[in-house]
Amino acid sequence: MANSPNSAPPLRQRPRFFVPILAGATLRERLIGCVGALVGILLTGMISGSVFGGGASLPLIVAPMGASAVLLFAVPASPLAQPWSIIGGNTISAFIGVLSAMLVPDPLIATGIGVALAIAAMSFARCLHPPGGAAALTAVLGGPVVASWGLWFPLVPVALNSCLLVGLGVLFHKLSRRSYPHVAVPVSNAHQTVDPPSDRRVGFTDADLDAALEALAETFDISRDDIDRLLRQVELQAAIRATPEILCRDIMSCDVISVRNNDDSELARSLLLKHNVRVLPVTDDDGRLVGTVGLRELSQAGAALTSTLAIPVTASPDDRAMSLLPALTSGKIHAVIIIDGQTRVLGLISQTDLLAASARAIFESKDLGNEAA
Repeated sequence: MANSPNSAPPLRQRPRFFVPILAGATLRERLIGCVGALVGILLTGMISGSVFGGGASLPLIVAPMGASAVLLFAVPASPLAQPWSIIGGNTISAFIGVLSAMLVPDPLIATGIGVALAIAAMSFARCLHPPGGAAALTAVLGGPVVASWGLWFPLVPVALNSCLLVGLGVLFHKLSRRSYPHVAVPVSNAHQTVDPPSDRRVGFTDADLDAALEALAETFDISRDDIDRLLRQVELQAAIRATPEILCRDIMSCDVISVRNNDDSELARSLLLKHNVRVLPVTDDDGRLVGTVGLRELSQAGAALTSTLAIPVTASPDDRAMSLLPALTSGKIHAVIIIDGQTRVLGLISQTDLLAASARAIFESKDLGNEAA
């Protein structure tokens, strides 16, 4: 279907200058960033003013905080936007800017030296923060107000503003359910052995990732751990796309062995052993899922069934089966419960079910390849 005259052209057809460069920057994320910057900058200035009275001898908030707010609220996952980057980067850079102004008579030369040394100092202190360059410039070119505060200027207002902004950022991101400070999800073996998790024993390795970064010889505004997580998600999405015809409803077990939440724990244990299954869905009287139980949960002597329930991992019958790969290869669960819109149990997909479907998809793709050849 042709594009209407008023519709925006696809990204590939737009001039490259107008193509967004922030991956994953949805409209919702940008609006959250705008609201966060509004709240953060406004409250930082108000709190600083209430502490020091807002006199003309001291600015309530320094200009680099605006740039810090862009990073803190628009790209909170960036290594450049973490708490130490903001506080340390701005404070150290302001201190170097003050020293440059004191020791170098020519303001033009002082600005160049201040920014250059600020970059070096932030790099060594592991707090690289682009607004730090602006903090160094502000310290050099701030005029009589900055000069009158001397070596106190990096602490008040720069460090004070930075600490307030970061504190407000942590609170704002917590309320908006965003991860900040950003910490990459640690990778560990669920069985507490030295082997890497099963999903990391195939595909690229840490050495491959390091070699690729070295070969590209560029600096990226994303942590190495996040690059690893992103690439593995790309692999998963490619696997899901390659098998669009396999849905959960196609491979799920429909005759599901389950127990009610008011049943005895001995009944659950006997059903697990009799049917040789690893997990049982637990439902209420209306058939709605309330949890799962396995031999591990039932190993607690004398425990009631309702006190040993595990939080279930669920999916819809129309979900693509390969989307269950992360859950069923994590080593933490053995089955995904398939439910309807009212959380009633419709079926169950075990690790064996998904393994059989994956093997079948591989064989079919090879057969198609041989026919094409």
